Amino acid sequence: MIITGKYPSLRLRRTRQHDWSRRLVQENNLSSSDLILPIFLTEGKNKKIPVQSMPGVYRYSINNLGIIVDKAIKKKIPMVALFPYTNPKIKDLSGSESLNENNLVCRAIRYIKKRYKNNIGVMCDVALDPYTSHGHDGLLKKNTILNDETLDILTKQAVLQAKMGCDVIAPSDMMDGRIKVIRKKLDKENLKDVQIISYAVKYASSYYGPFRDAIGSRLLLKGDKKTYQMDFRNHDESLREVALDIKEGADMIIVKPGMPYLDIIRSVKDKFKIPIIAYQVSGEYSLIKNGIQKKIINEKSIIESLISFKRAGANAIITYFADKINLV
Repeated sequence: MIITGKYPSLRLRRTRQHDWSRRLVQENNLSSSDLILPIFLTEGKNKKIPVQSMPGVYRYSINNLGIIVDKAIKKKIPMVALFPYTNPKIKDLSGSESLNENNLVCRAIRYIKKRYKNNIGVMCDVALDPYTSHGHDGLLKKNTILNDETLDILTKQAVLQAKMGCDVIAPSDMMDGRIKVIRKKLDKENLKDVQIISYAVKYASSYYGPFRDAIGSRLLLKGDKKTYQMDFRNHDESLREVALDIKEGADMIIVKPGMPYLDIIRSVKDKFKIPIIAYQVSGEYSLIKNGIQKKIINEKSIIESLISFKRAGANAIITYFADKINLV
């Protein structure tokens, strides 16, 4: 039956007919400038070691960082984020290796800044889980994570990374008050231009497993992180966390994980109008990558997943797909 007469004069399908018209009216787009590439580090020389739980992702020795950083710069990715796989033999209860100026992260910062200057930004995690023998992000005493005592070592870690040349300090530990003390100390040390991206919204999630494999903390972790990372059943709590971190001096905010928390990204953006970084975490990456390899979904699902972050209000995305897709 052909409908005539009273049919609405507006047909939304008209602008969907052709590729050129769809491009004209698209509301969100994705470019290489929207991406941050995580890089895993390992000891040794000439190493490029596959992360078994993350197909297509590797750990790089310092002298091999050029392989991946060259690729990032060629793709016009603005920033890389560094994460170390620390030798288990030098891990301890206090994560003391985090304060060693010759640890993996510090050497990687110096390598990148010496070779590439300011052609690419460097972001470094501030947390203790890559360095502790118990796998937690803070100091542990009688099965309790010590908040205030942890702040001291986190502040020293942040200042050390900044002095090595790190552009962006990213506290991911979820200790209360850490943005304030880190910002204050950076300013006191005349490191006022070093940015802070706060993991203000970091949920105690089941999607972190492959990442913990990559940094070697999964099998070491005693218990869980639910006493300091957020409850995934909560929404309003995320707004309180963001409000506190903005007040304490955060320049940008990270929401982690990403796709299961698009509603949180939108709420934070609408309320605070602050730059938001979505973290498409290791579990999200591995689910999509394995689906592609098994031909359950196709590679277009990568762009679809990344656009969802932009649609929700994210300014940029930390993603392990950053070096694997071609964007303008």
